Amino acid sequence: MTQGISAWSDVENGTVPIDDGELFYEAAGTGPAVVLLHGALLDQRMWDEQFTWLVNSGLRAIRYDLRGHGLSSTATGDFAHHDDLRALLDALAVDRAVLVGLSHGSRVALDAALAHPERVTALALASPGISGRPFTDPFLLDHLREQSAAIGEPDGVERYVEHFLRGWVDGPHRAPEAVHPGLRERLRAAAEANVEVHAEGTGMPLEIGTAERLAELRVPTLVLDGDLDSRDISANAHAITLAVPGARRVRIPGAGHMVNLENVGQFDHALHDFLSSLSY
Repeated sequence: MTQGISAWSDVENGTVPIDDGELFYEAAGTGPAVVLLHGALLDQRMWDEQFTWLVNSGLRAIRYDLRGHGLSSTATGDFAHHDDLRALLDALAVDRAVLVGLSHGSRVALDAALAHPERVTALALASPGISGRPFTDPFLLDHLREQSAAIGEPDGVERYVEHFLRGWVDGPHRAPEAVHPGLRERLRAAAEANVEVHAEGTGMPLEIGTAERLAELRVPTLVLDGDLDSRDISANAHAITLAVPGARRVRIPGAGHMVNLENVGQFDHALHDFLSSLSY
């Protein structure tokens, strides 16, 4: 049982079928649906801090492991995360949902809102990635190169994950020791598990190319980004806010890329206010 949810005998969990595999999910609550989409190399547990209060706010909270992550299937060929998400919604009999994503999860949420607009009520995009928008920040590019160089080396998993942490947890403005050690080790463990379990995955995720189509979005949109994140992510947040009609941006102080875990209070407050403002 997820800690803090005591009003239910259990939290629903299981798997739903997708092409060439299955997705592992957890769900609780009976209200309007909110789907939580995790970042790359992580899994649905990164939403532990939000899952319970979402349910206790009268919402149906759903979180799942993307294909190639956590307890979901390893990729065996090309696939589309946004189509996997539609399959999950179909299996759980969810007509429409608010999508809350972080990093790669935001990238998936944006693609889903364009590919399947009838299924998306609203978007809350934290530290957003955008399909079709390349990385340009030398800091991120350096750590991405180091990750590639680590593949296949004797100490490759350790090096690969450390450069993931440097790029996406510490960020360009902090040394590793400036990040809470418990958070860093929690994310290290999740990333190492994903690398070890899903390293043999094949194929590529097929994406929409949302960067050129942001102005087509027509759902309420909240953007949240940390003031200690890379300039690429800040630029993504700015681009979404400018292009999407009515989009609102909230800058989270004292947080890097993992905004929902570093400044939990302000992140939760901003997300709660947004969700409370929606007409479901």
